[in-house]
Amino acid sequence: MTALEMPQRLPLWQRLLFAIPLFGWMARDAANAEADDWYYTTGAIFSMWGCSTLLFGLPGLYIPALMMVPVMFLILILISRG
Repeated sequence: MTALEMPQRLPLWQRLLFAIPLFGWMARDAANAEADDWYYTTGAIFSMWGCSTLLFGLPGLYIPALMMVPVMFLILILISRG
């Protein structure tokens, strides 16, 4: 996808998400991803999780996993609604 195909004005939530320095860049890459980019995005997320584990120890391992619980509940609700 080229810049000419992008919408002129993104929604507010996307502009706010893309404005976050490190996560916004990865979110923008994931939103405009090609087939191979998903592997790199997944690898970057797991690498950041590993770096947080090395930096903070066990809380760096557990806290991101605990933060994914509401996300998984939302995914399960969306799946169950059809």
